[in-house]
This record gives sequence, C-alpha cells and structure tokens, in this order.
Amino acid sequence: TMCIETDLRCFRGNHVSSSFTHNGDRTVTDIKTRFVWQLEVDGSNPDWVSAITYCDRLSFGSNSDWRLPNIKELQSITDAGQSSPAINSTAFPNTQSAYYWSSTTYLTDTTIVWSIPFNGVYVYQSRSKSVHTNYVRCVRGGQ
Repeated sequence: TMCIETDLRCFRGNHVSSSFTHNGDRTVTDIKTRFVWQLEVDGSNPDWVSAITYCDRLSFGSNSDWRLPNIKELQSITDAGQSSPAINSTAFPNTQSAYYWSSTTYLTDTTIVWSIPFNGVYVYQSRSKSVHTNYVRCVRGGQ
C-alpha cells in the first residue's frame, strides 16, 4: 500500500478503482464521493482569483453551485495507474497533463495555493496565486 502526502488517499498496487458516471449534462459523478465534476475543462489557464470566479459563476447541468475544489477533492480524481494525464481518461477525456488549481491556500503563506500536476507526479505543488496560471475543473456536492 502506498499513501500519498498526508495520507489523503492510499493505493494498493498501481491502480485506483473508481466509479464514475457520465450524467449526460457535461458532468461526471464520482459514486464513491458523490462529488459532481465538470466534464470538460475550460481551455484557458487563469490565475487563481479568475479560477475561483470562473467556478463561482459557472452554471450548467441544471446547477449553479459550482466551486473550485480543495486539494483533497482534486486529489480524489487522480489515478495512480495512469500518467500523462494521471486520471481516468474515459471518465475525464481531454484532461491536460498540467497543473490544476485547488482552493487550498498554503498554511504559512497565503499568496501560495496547492495544485496537482496531472502528469503522473502525485506530489502537491505550491503555486503563486498571482504569478502562475493553471487549468480549472470545478466541482459541486459531496458527502
């Protein structure tokens, strides 16, 4: 068993089994966590504030309560059995092998936020809110 930073999620072997369902409205539900994810990722690479605004203003799938995921939520859709991108490509086609924003701010420096590079590296990366640009995948719901 391999545990990823701060023991957020553990893996046996090299693969994470997941249960994703396409909802037919440009959303995907993770049956295990009950999170509903944006299927397609906005092609832009906004800064962090713009990413927050994008999710807050997002309205589709008959819902308008979208938000930028925290680091644990974002990590929950990574797939250790995949790389470039490190995600279930059937559930999430067109995912970039690049950094994605989370809403989780670095504890000792609020100008930095945690991100995950979906390239097969499962180490959280700190990124400047104002200097860096990353991809965005919005989420809603959960347990």
